Amino acid sequence: MKPFLVLVVMPVLIGIASELAFRDARKASLAATIGTTLAVCLCVQIFDPNAAWTWVAALLVSPLPIAFAVATALFLYGNLQARRGNKRNDA
Repeated sequence: MKPFLVLVVMPVLIGIASELAFRDARKASLAATIGTTLAVCLCVQIFDPNAAWTWVAALLVSPLPIAFAVATALFLYGNLQARRGNKRNDA
């Protein structure tokens, strides 16, 4: 259950938080990428106190959680923009 939480659920929550915090696709994607990488590395260190796994192992599995986090942030950005409508004035 821990791998599912770390590799799927936590990145989705980080993506949601980053989009709600920044409201900009570029900044939210960067925050989601950095936050997810740090969170995965931290979780590997916490869940493996014997140091059998290293931060390198966390970096090897981090593309999947990063993809979930960035996809969530971009998905929310698109949905929030669609709800707000395009309120730019092209004058």
